[in-house]
Amino acid sequence: MTAIPCIDLFAGPGGLGEGLSSFTRSDERQVFRIKLSIEKDEHAHRTLELRAFFRQFDPEEVPEGYYDYLAGRISRHDLFAQHPSQAETARKEAWWAELGSSRTPHSTVDERIRVALGTATKWILIGGPPCQAYSTVGRSRIRGASEEKYENDKRHFLYKEYLRILAAHKPPVFVMENVKGLLSATVKQQSIFQRILRDLTQPIAAIAGRRPTNGLKYRLVSIVKSQGNLLGEFEPEDFIVRAEDFGIPQARHRVIILGVREDICKQSRILTPSPGATIDEVIGDLPRLRSGLSREADSAGAWCDAVREVTSTRWFSNGDVTDDVRAAIASAARRVGRHSTKGAEYLDGGTTPASHQSWFGDPRLDGIINHATRGHIREDLHRYLFAAAFAKTRGRSPLLQDFPKALLPKHKNVREALKETKFNDRFRVQLAGRPSTTVVSHISRDGHYFIHYDPTQCRSLTVREAARLQTFPDNYFFEGPRTQQYKQVGNAVPPLLARQLAEILADLLS
Repeated sequence: MTAIPCIDLFAGPGGLGEGLSSFTRSDERQVFRIKLSIEKDEHAHRTLELRAFFRQFDPEEVPEGYYDYLAGRISRHDLFAQHPSQAETARKEAWWAELGSSRTPHSTVDERIRVALGTATKWILIGGPPCQAYSTVGRSRIRGASEEKYENDKRHFLYKEYLRILAAHKPPVFVMENVKGLLSATVKQQSIFQRILRDLTQPIAAIAGRRPTNGLKYRLVSIVKSQGNLLGEFEPEDFIVRAEDFGIPQARHRVIILGVREDICKQSRILTPSPGATIDEVIGDLPRLRSGLSREADSAGAWCDAVREVTSTRWFSNGDVTDDVRAAIASAARRVGRHSTKGAEYLDGGTTPASHQSWFGDPRLDGIINHATRGHIREDLHRYLFAAAFAKTRGRSPLLQDFPKALLPKHKNVREALKETKFNDRFRVQLAGRPSTTVVSHISRDGHYFIHYDPTQCRSLTVREAARLQTFPDNYFFEGPRTQQYKQVGNAVPPLLARQLAEILADLLS
């Protein structure tokens, strides 16, 4: 049996495609194969292309050169030169292009899709238009600059590119993913989500701007609720998927719409709930690291001294900290070690998480990739130590009101948050024993919302730790500068969730 082709739009680093590609039949044969993935970001595209190359081989036949590249022993050019046929296929699969741009004409997109599909009539369209304009934080930031800028943001209507491809190529099934904020987003006082749902049911009519009674139609179904209302329609909230309910170690709530062409009469299944993993079960095995010390000379000794300095501060001893938190801070300060490392893009030595071992692990990967910390200023080290110690003691992340006044940043928005209790969780610790909060692209800007639960490490999460929470396999390498790696991870769909979705799609198309 031939694998079912998939076309991935707005692919990011490929989380959705990775999940579908990893799903196999009982005989270990691949059910879905990505034939074309389109992404505009240069670094995400390089990540996509490298993973496309990796998937050209059966798992046990991945060349040793791939692992040499991860370890930095050979260049990407040399790796591809050793396997020119597979490299060329990967280049054709991963296309660096911007949908909705004049630089990428519709005719070119359509031709690439036709070539990728060949004669296949059973295939799947997947992807999610960029979501920054729909997210709650994104809307607040853009509207804060200008209401007109928000109303005219072209990202509101990038879903029309998805819609146009639906209308032109008529896939039997499609999957569209986006942020939960899409449900409440409006433009010119009209619900964007209701408009998207209406357009997706009749894409040709939506493109033409009219409502005929015949033509291409899709029914939109939820993957977490088996039935809609009396009319068979689903409410907007029915499309929200809570990833932590399905074994993902992250409280990630996203909108996922499954569209089924009207001529396909088979009823689709829904995801099966499973116990969620916790953050410490998936990152607790990774090597302990220290952060860097920024804006001053950095060394292991200087970093340790900066952390231990907390116990000599006035706020530590003058009653601004409760006895239980003070004891936790003192204990952590004593246990920081001068031998600690900041990590690297490749660290020798394998490791195995307590949860999802077979999913994350690769016995041929004798190292850890993308596991390097970033630098923090001395004051933030003190805040991270306080926050992690507070969380360990109290079982919750501290709010700004819980911080000693001397530790609070002297920012206007901090003063406003203290008054209005809005964004008063500016420093958020990821709590051991629970799923993490949502890993978002903002992790690329600073680590304040992603503080490690271990007070002795006194730092934000690494790219690899964030990737674990997103359930990317350990041999999935993120290209580009660290800031871009974080952004790719934060924008992705958890591959392990996508793999569960693949089971629904395979059954629907069987």
